Amino acid sequence: MLTIGELASYAGVTVRAVRHYHAKGLLPEPERDHSGYRRYDAGAVIELIRIRTLAEAGVPLARVRELLRAGEEEFAAAVADIDRRLRAEIRERQRHRERIARLASGDGLALPSEVVEYLDRLRALGVDERIVRAERDGWIPLAAHSPARVAEWMARKREQIDDPLLAGFYLTLSQALDRADDDPRLVELADKLAAYITRMADERGEDYVDDTDIESPLVTLMDTLAFDTVPPARRLIELLRQRGWTGWTKLERVAPRPGAPRGRPTT
Repeated sequence: MLTIGELASYAGVTVRAVRHYHAKGLLPEPERDHSGYRRYDAGAVIELIRIRTLAEAGVPLARVRELLRAGEEEFAAAVADIDRRLRAEIRERQRHRERIARLASGDGLALPSEVVEYLDRLRALGVDERIVRAERDGWIPLAAHSPARVAEWMARKREQIDDPLLAGFYLTLSQALDRADDDPRLVELADKLAAYITRMADERGEDYVDDTDIESPLVTLMDTLAFDTVPPARRLIELLRQRGWTGWTKLERVAPRPGAPRGRPTT
């Protein structure tokens, strides 16, 4: 015969848990011996292990009580249901682990694989990491808002990034990151950027420059993310507007300011 401490030890629970199961009516309390101690037999160990196993599987104690009183077939069916639930929870936890792994890897957080590949391509071209980060932060809300269009957009992006003109756009922008707003070289960079964009629009059409067709509130959000990550971008946009282009996420041709450079490409 076992003491309550020995019973708890064999079943892998605490004495407090045994008393709790007594109080809930899950485990019958044995009679006390002549010394006033409760003594438990092997059957109590088996019953306590069943209770502990069900409770650890997340079965509510009220349901545990029902199962302990159920027949063999009902008990077996209930255990099968519990097993299916646990398997589903394991799959869900595995998905959580995969998301955590993507979080640790940086770009994979909330981004489709084709976008991650595109960002890696920008890095391989030598684009400044701050520019890449601005691109990444813009694609996160865009992919969340219009997931069905990501493949279409990325197909065009992959085509564009193979164009030396667009690659030059990103590399020129990278040079602007550490320029002060009044740095004359920023004006030179704006001239180059305007030339790149104008050439692309003239040779390929304005749809080639901007094919995203994004709603205005989302454009504003993505522009804000870019400006916060790449502060010189705001000044560049002002300079580009003087040269006949406006926008960041969504580029549009506008009338250039009289007397300002028109961003015509040089040969």
